[in-house]
Amino acid sequence: MARVLGEYERHLAVERDLTAHTVRAYVADVCGLLDHAARLGLGDVAELDLRTLRSWLAKQQTLGKSRTTIARRATAARVFTAWLARTGRAPTDAGASLGSPKAHKTLPPVLRADEASDLIRAATEAADDGSPVGLRDVAMLELLYATGIRVGELAGLDIDDLDRERNVVRVFGKGRKERTVPFGRPAARAVDFWLKHARPLLVVEGSGPALFLGARGKRIDQRAVREMVHRRIAEVPGAPDIGPHGLRHTAATHLLEGGADLRSVQELLGHASLATTQLYTHVTTDRLRRAYQQAHPRA
Repeated sequence: MARVLGEYERHLAVERDLTAHTVRAYVADVCGLLDHAARLGLGDVAELDLRTLRSWLAKQQTLGKSRTTIARRATAARVFTAWLARTGRAPTDAGASLGSPKAHKTLPPVLRADEASDLIRAATEAADDGSPVGLRDVAMLELLYATGIRVGELAGLDIDDLDRERNVVRVFGKGRKERTVPFGRPAARAVDFWLKHARPLLVVEGSGPALFLGARGKRIDQRAVREMVHRRIAEVPGAPDIGPHGLRHTAATHLLEGGADLRSVQELLGHASLATTQLYTHVTTDRLRRAYQQAHPRA
């Protein structure tokens, strides 16, 4: 089982070209499944059957795992068993009939338009001293809010990914799928200022083509971006504590509230399924309902 798990990990990383984070998540879930199977007396992946898979998911429920977690692990199991059958490591696809609980769709917290403006303004004022890190933070916040890209996509950007003539950025999303995302003039100005006046001050030998650099001159780390966003959000009175993904939610919500159609937002965000993008319609409807209840005398 350990050998097959190693081969599966290589398949996810090399053949499917998934991100390191996604590979770790899939492998961790499958490792838990195989451990459960071994405790039931199974000694080979070819012996996996639907009863074993259901038993594993049932155990997750008794451990108090959320519906979202159980649904994700069911997906991981189905992907794994399909690979086993496809590669001849198992006679049948044991997970083909495996169901999973419907995950609760929670409404993500987002910033209001004025709070998003206050966020950028506070970061800009803090960068008035001309510090390269401060100017970098402004550029990253502007680009995150303007494009709705993921934090990993932002950290992976190279200078050549920017097309300043068309004001678009080339992004490699999940599964290394490429898409082009537009951004506005405020983000363009902030990124230009960073590239011209601040990035050269942080460049070191190992900087390479990375668009955004950390304080030591290497490519910015996702954790550093998250910490920066939380720190800047804390400077906005009354704003919910959100990270980069919250800015992604905010960008999508504001696009829909501004009249963008769902398909366009799906393409901009790089969602494989329109159902994922439809979550944001629930966000806008919920906000409309709250406004109605507060304002209408017959609410």
